Amino acid sequence: MKKILSLLVLIPLFLGACGTKEDALLDANKVYFFYSNTCPHCHHALNYINQKYPNLQLSMVNVGNPEGYDLFVHCAEKFKLGNQIGTPLFCMGDKYIMGWSQEYEARFDEYIKPYLK
Repeated sequence: MKKILSLLVLIPLFLGACGTKEDALLDANKVYFFYSNTCPHCHHALNYINQKYPNLQLSMVNVGNPEGYDLFVHCAEKFKLGNQIGTPLFCMGDKYIMGWSQEYEARFDEYIKPYLK
């Protein structure tokens, strides 16, 4: 009986050490750009990034595709964004940016530093 109780105590500790399902699906070494083809803010963000960081490797994820949408939801769950999520959404390790405007450019510039080669 003591062995069973020990296992019941250790299993949640082990699972917690492994991280969440969202962490497993989102590689911390990648910059994910969740976009929609019809989103003008996504196009503005991509234009800014292409001009300022032409060699930046982005993992482009179209939320219009079922697989892309699922990953989009996982990112939203990881950052506890609730139901009010939209594009563009950038997931970068333990940071995110949702939406885009000129004010977001400086935040993007700061967050992207570790990913520049």
